[in-house]
Amino acid sequence: MSDKSDLVVVYHRQPYEEVELEDGTVELRENKSPNGIVPTLKGVMGRMGKGAWVAWKHAEDPANPDFERVIEIDDSYGKYKVSRLPLTPEQVKSFYHVTSKEAFWPILHGFKERYNYDPVDWPTFREVNLAFAEAAANEVSDNGVVWVHDYNLWLVPGFLRQIKPEAKIAFFHHTPFPSADMFNVLPWREEIIRSLLACDSVGFHIPRYAQNFASVAHSLTRARTVSDEFTDESMTPRGTALSERFTPVTMEHRGRRIRIEVNPVGANSDYLAEIADQPEVDEKVAAIREWVGDCQMVLSVSRTDYTKGNVEQLETFERLLARRPELHGKVRLMMVSVGANRAMTAYEEVQQKIEELTGRINGTYGSFEWQPISLLSSALPLAELVAYYRAADVASITPLADGLNLVAAEYVMAKGDNGIGALILSEFAGCAVLLNGAIPVNPFSHASMDKALDQALAMGEEEKLSRMAALRQSTRRWNITAWRDHTTRHFKELRATPEGTIT
Repeated sequence: MSDKSDLVVVYHRQPYEEVELEDGTVELRENKSPNGIVPTLKGVMGRMGKGAWVAWKHAEDPANPDFERVIEIDDSYGKYKVSRLPLTPEQVKSFYHVTSKEAFWPILHGFKERYNYDPVDWPTFREVNLAFAEAAANEVSDNGVVWVHDYNLWLVPGFLRQIKPEAKIAFFHHTPFPSADMFNVLPWREEIIRSLLACDSVGFHIPRYAQNFASVAHSLTRARTVSDEFTDESMTPRGTALSERFTPVTMEHRGRRIRIEVNPVGANSDYLAEIADQPEVDEKVAAIREWVGDCQMVLSVSRTDYTKGNVEQLETFERLLARRPELHGKVRLMMVSVGANRAMTAYEEVQQKIEELTGRINGTYGSFEWQPISLLSSALPLAELVAYYRAADVASITPLADGLNLVAAEYVMAKGDNGIGALILSEFAGCAVLLNGAIPVNPFSHASMDKALDQALAMGEEEKLSRMAALRQSTRRWNITAWRDHTTRHFKELRATPEGTIT
């Protein structure tokens, strides 16, 4: 059993970058930045003894005998094995781009009208999830933990429980988890929820998603909530859109106990501070401020997605310029909207709308000396993004729905200990229940969006300092170290408990 692993991470992406060299060979390189979900998960794996990772890899011919299914990696996180599942482009399109993105994604974020059931090939989704479960079962030690990530692998726990009944299975959701009224639109709802109830532990960012999961389980099965507790006091108090006074802790289903974990992933505060202190970042900040001139700069950073509120953000800025002509030449919006999968119609439409709106607003209000909006549609290196965070007077993060959103925390961290700025934050971003000091906004209300932008632009230095101090305290409480520490403790507890259950 010595070749088996104490922690097996099951995630769709491989834990390194594949770089094609000039001679046509492929080199596997460690992710350059310790920021991002892959290094975050590897950080936990490095603390748990022997580790393994299960991911997919494109393969034109999965039966090709030269395809290396299992490889050994040795990087700064230690030595671990990677099981690579050979999936054809057709399988990836069906399982990931169609089922996960066209059927699951809109439901998870509350966009029932964008839900598309017709093209889903459910047998392929099941087949791919089964392959992940089989690979994980083959890698995990008798007392190890299989840690499954996100909605595209919803069926892995159910298959894994059948293959390896005594396995300890933990699942973590990186997206929102919707209410029963929304989730139950999915025709496969019962199969999905029974798979998740086969876990020993199901994790979420915030209490609302945990409560929604419990409510879905109650609606579809005889699972019941056995215990709950008052929500952590450092989370935002009652009255906000995503606040919950109680957090479920334990559920029971078919004689098994399932632990419900609330543990929000945080930003990498040490790494962001390190970047923010680099001389080249100082130079970039100075260049940005020179370019902005006497204007106040509002910064918006997100992916191009209908859930992110990019269009609503632009419309708010357009209304500002229409109703407050005295601000012409005095304010600029820097929108970083990083293109998602351009092959998918829904994202292509959003990108087109963003570009059209930006052109219209600049054409209507801009002049030779002043362009109200600058749009960047490609990903920025983190050092450059940190420079924009530091240079911005206001960060406006207003998704219509977001599992967590680390941009808001990164903005605060990049500002440093004495930084001044204002943060406008949607009540429907998961991090809104963690970050005290932001200006809360309802992105579904024009009046709320307009008022928040006016408030941020008019805010005095004393109030900015006070709010940023509260925000800094929140981001430190909920940083990546806290998430890793909590996860590591939880897995040790899970492994020490007979039959993988927590009573």
